[in-house]
Amino acid sequence: MKTVALEITGTGWITTFQDLGRHDTERRGVPTGGAADQHSATVANLLVGNARGATLIENLGGELALVPDEDVLVAVTGAPARVTVAGGPAGGWSPLVVPAGHEVRVRGDMNRGARVYLAVNGRMAARTLLGSAAPDARMGFGQNLAPGSRVLLETGFGGFGRGPFEPPLFRLPVPVPRFDDGPWVIDVVASHGIHSIPGIREVIEESAYVVTPRSNHVGLRLDGPVLHPDTDAEIVSHGVPIGALQIPHADELIVLGRYRSLTAGYPIVGVAARASLPMLGQAGPGRELRFRWIDRESSLRRFARRAAEVRALGLAVAEAFGALGFKEPLSLTN
Repeated sequence: MKTVALEITGTGWITTFQDLGRHDTERRGVPTGGAADQHSATVANLLVGNARGATLIENLGGELALVPDEDVLVAVTGAPARVTVAGGPAGGWSPLVVPAGHEVRVRGDMNRGARVYLAVNGRMAARTLLGSAAPDARMGFGQNLAPGSRVLLETGFGGFGRGPFEPPLFRLPVPVPRFDDGPWVIDVVASHGIHSIPGIREVIEESAYVVTPRSNHVGLRLDGPVLHPDTDAEIVSHGVPIGALQIPHADELIVLGRYRSLTAGYPIVGVAARASLPMLGQAGPGRELRFRWIDRESSLRRFARRAAEVRALGLAVAEAFGALGFKEPLSLTN
């Protein structure tokens, strides 16, 4: 193992340490948090041989850039992005060797997705809160990176015995999501609250919604038609799952994210299917969304297929790295 310094030479609008979030903290009032696009973060870590939940860098808007002082293995995933190493084009969604002293730059296409993720083989030195490096601004735990920052990394990567600028080395079964130019379709499972608003199922199914700039880490605020309960009966506030569709008093629809807390007494009419959550994490202001109702069994099957694809990728990476003499142990389940 060796210690490598990553000099951050450029950051986006918001650049932070990130991981898959906290475990068993919501009963203490601390949200799970973690990467908005859990799929992209997981794949980035697997592509460099890390555990799924290893600390990586999440970048929202603008351009992320860094320079390592030793050769490192990185992967860039998330929204479609222009990736360069020493000014030359490089690929995303694949392991990429960045030589010592060379700058890697990543500029995501905000018109097609909000966030990019950069993982580096090894363990990043980052502060943690309740076992996670995920930021939580409300807890005073920002985790923001700024130009001039130095990130230390413990890594066993020593190269693959070939030049870093040679043709791509890997042909891996990477489950790359689609980032369509048109409206994104989000699958939704109805919840018990849908019965409190007659006609809301049809309104949501037939309408288009647009993500507004009022959206934040708690949830997406969407402009579009909604209906409200026709009674003043009080709704008891309770915990809600990630992806819950909430209708507040205002004429908007809210899709709650990984930093949500309670309902605040607003009706919950549905919950986004788990396989659709990564796309919600990539939906920035101006993105048009449409919702499609599915049953719980269909939601579970689609998520199981995606989980199987991710497991297959992890196994393929382990086999490929082993064949190339990179023997660092890989964790495919954590």
